[in-house]
Amino acid sequence: MKYVKQLAVIMAVSFAGELLNRILPLPVPGSVYGLVILFLCLTFGLIKLEQVEETGTFLVKIMPVLFIGPCVSLMTIAGDMADQIVPVLAVCLVSTIIVMAVTGLVSQAVLDRKARKEEKSHE
Repeated sequence: MKYVKQLAVIMAVSFAGELLNRILPLPVPGSVYGLVILFLCLTFGLIKLEQVEETGTFLVKIMPVLFIGPCVSLMTIAGDMADQIVPVLAVCLVSTIIVMAVTGLVSQAVLDRKARKEEKSHE
């Protein structure tokens, strides 16, 4: 029953994200809104980590299985995309490099900030 409650919390947040997607005139997917809402709720303590942790861990573990459907769909339209494969791959490559660089910079900044806070607390 615990997992059903945790899944219900995650699904409610996802539903709120989808509602925001319908209401706000921004080109942001509902899933992104849902992730931001969940992040904010966890940050401000509206949702406790224990309320979603085990189900979230399970969903991360089975994530590769969740990509089977989209991959099969891509395989069925591969012939139609043949003339567009180079631009698509270029966009994927560039966006991957940008995401990796930004993630690395943000991670480094967070680690540096944490180290500075620890140094100040030891003084």
